[in-house]
Amino acid sequence: MAETASNLIPCILILESQEPIGKYVSDDLQEVGYETILTNNADIAFQQTFERSPAMVIIDRGLDNESALVFCERLRQKGSRIPVLLMMNRDGVDDRVICLEVGADDYFLKQPYRSDALIKMVQFYLKTEVTTQEQLRFGDLVLDLGTRQVLRNGKTIDLTMKEFELLKYMMEHPRDVLSREQILENVWGFDYVGESNVIEVYIRYLRLKIEEEGGKRLIQTVRGIGYVLREN
Repeated sequence: MAETASNLIPCILILESQEPIGKYVSDDLQEVGYETILTNNADIAFQQTFERSPAMVIIDRGLDNESALVFCERLRQKGSRIPVLLMMNRDGVDDRVICLEVGADDYFLKQPYRSDALIKMVQFYLKTEVTTQEQLRFGDLVLDLGTRQVLRNGKTIDLTMKEFELLKYMMEHPRDVLSREQILENVWGFDYVGESNVIEVYIRYLRLKIEEEGGKRLIQTVRGIGYVLREN
């Protein structure tokens, strides 16, 4: 099944191995105004991603032979920054780590399938950005709100959208100790239903990326409370 994408209506590509679930996702997204492309073939999906330029790709984590993970890696290796959501059967720390390692932006659970949660997540990632030249700066770290680019010592740091939102929130509150609850509410949303230790996973990967060239640690852990952006 494939619907023709419009220049005005965001198109979402869905790569799902189980036809009924793929149809549910496609129908739910169409109902709120999105165009969809639905396929169960990873090679076709990869080709369509570059030919049709969808606004987002949603991938079934359960594809045979780890196709979903390979798909994400290939996409990022090609330089694509299109938002990628993984549909997963469980919400474990290992699953979140895999999600980040392959370059996916986020994930949602297939069972129980919640259409409202999916739609809110899609709308979050596809919300229209306000054009701005504003930059957030902290030491040698620069976050450009207009281009969604992050630099440290002049070198570009490649972040997923959720990593960007997490860093943005912390840079908006420099030197303030932010509790896990505050971070969840402001970065993941008030209705987030997953485990709070998702923050630890994202913080770890964010640190790895901004400290890759031996940079001083900026994101500090405040034991028992949360995190703070400070230089020592």
